[in-house]
Order: sequence, then C-alpha cells, then structure tokens
Amino acid sequence: MIRRDEVYKIGKLGKPHGVKGEITFAITDDVFDRVDAEYLVLDIDGILVPFYLEEYRFKNDENVLVKFEDIDTQEQARNYTGCEVFFPRHLSDSDEENMSWAEIIGFHLVDAVSGKVVGTIAHVDDSTLNLLFEVTTDAGDEILIPASNDLIEEVSAEKKEIRMAIPEGLLDL
Repeated sequence: MIRRDEVYKIGKLGKPHGVKGEITFAITDDVFDRVDAEYLVLDIDGILVPFYLEEYRFKNDENVLVKFEDIDTQEQARNYTGCEVFFPRHLSDSDEENMSWAEIIGFHLVDAVSGKVVGTIAHVDDSTLNLLFEVTTDAGDEILIPASNDLIEEVSAEKKEIRMAIPEGLLDL
C-alpha cells in the first residue's frame, strides 16, 4: 500500500483527449519527464493507486497528454477526470539543495530560533513575486510565512522538515 508521505502531488487529471484513452494532465512539476518513471500515482477515492505510463507528450508547459496502460477508450479515461496525480518521493531526482516546491508540501516548518514546530506546510503560494508558505498549525490555524531563501537555514528531506529563521513577531500576528 502506498502511503501519502511516500509521494507528493505533481498535478491533476483533466478531460479525455481524443478517443484512444489519452487524458489531459495539468502539471505543477515535470519530474516524471526528468527521471525515467514507469508509473504515476493517482488518488482514487482516497486510495493511492499506481498507474503505469504507456506514453505521454507535452501539449504546452503546463499540460501533458498522457496515456496509461489498459485505458484505451474515452469512456475509460473519463473515469479519472479530476484525480490528483502524485509522484513517488524515492524516484525523485531532487536533493536537499534542489527540491521543487511541490516536494515540500507536508514538511514541518520549524522556527530555527526557538526550535519549535510552527506547523505543517499545506501549500506554497507562488502566484505573486513574494513566495509564501501556507502553514497549518497544530491548533488548525492557517498562517502565511514569507518563503525567502535568506530565511531558510536547513532543509531535511529525511526528517521532512524546514528550519527557518522566522522574523520576530511574525507568528504573533
């Protein structure tokens, strides 16, 4: 059984493309193209299931047309519309110096000054010039932390943790 902490989200499946089982895949990370991955993991009703790639081709920088093994019709492909797509962490080509933002979702954010866990990174907002970590605290609160490289002191993929020098008073807002 595949566990959530063994994968990270790289996109979402869209509508079928054509009649031979191809489906549109909106990507947030093209790691499957950089490494020789045989499969991607789909979230099917809360269960993570591997789907083996038959072929794929880039439609543009944000969309890929993908064909999975044993999905040969438009009707079969339609069953997977809206499924989130994940990539196995152990197959990633990243190291602690070069990780994609998608890979750090689920990491704990630790205040380097106090040593306390601030919360879990739920999302990375890169829609503006200033990158933000959306962090969920243990109390269930959502807070935004500027994700400046100057503030990040250490990234540990093994511990699934980012140590960061959080500016004084930011957590009190």
